[in-house]
Amino acid sequence: MTTIQERFFEIDQMRGLAVIMMVLYHVLFDVYFFNIYPVDVTSGFWKIFAMVTASLFLLLVGVSFTISAARAEVAMDGRSLFLKFLKRGIFILLIAALITVVTWWYLREGYIIFGILHLIGISIIIAPFFFHRRLLSLFGGLLFIVVGILLQTVRGPFFLLPLGIYPESFFSVDYTPIFPWFGLVLLGIYLGELLYPGGKRSDILQKFLNRIKFPELPGKTSAFLGRHSLAIYILHQPVIILLLHPPWG
Repeated sequence: MTTIQERFFEIDQMRGLAVIMMVLYHVLFDVYFFNIYPVDVTSGFWKIFAMVTASLFLLLVGVSFTISAARAEVAMDGRSLFLKFLKRGIFILLIAALITVVTWWYLREGYIIFGILHLIGISIIIAPFFFHRRLLSLFGGLLFIVVGILLQTVRGPFFLLPLGIYPESFFSVDYTPIFPWFGLVLLGIYLGELLYPGGKRSDILQKFLNRIKFPELPGKTSAFLGRHSLAIYILHQPVIILLLHPPWG
């Protein structure tokens, strides 16, 4: 019997890969931001790398939500299930708010107002409305992405920032608006419903995984990172900055 404590190693490993990609990009971004070395992380390959990293994280948010919700609904009614993810989303948003305060204190210019953690908190609160709605998640996800692309050239008041509309002078070191990025979460929900129906691996996915040989040590390392991705997200930037600007240097 599948329990709520059981984890799927492939999801932890994919999330761990995303963590490694995130840390690598942020090391390069900090080197650029603090004028240590003129590496261009705002265009070309590294910009695409950052977008792929964020996309992977958000797809996994959607997949993980469907697994967690499917397991929880066995013992919960709809209201309790919604409250469960409401509390989880608020918890993530409180951490995101702390990051906003810290980055404002440390950076002032370019501080994080609506970054990926803010988006994840909002996404977790909204996600229950798409649970067990596979086609709605698929087409809704595509719609959010298309609208987000169309909004890239639209400028407007500051209060529309979470939607992807912002003033001309706006700048942030991490900006992940609802349009288009929530679309990736919805696509993750679609994939989760498809690949993990009822919170269990589908037969097709199980057969696919049985044919793959995962390197043991790298696999265990990435799975460990994936299981602790939130803590790493919170702590990795202070560690990188401390290494780049050591107080003893």
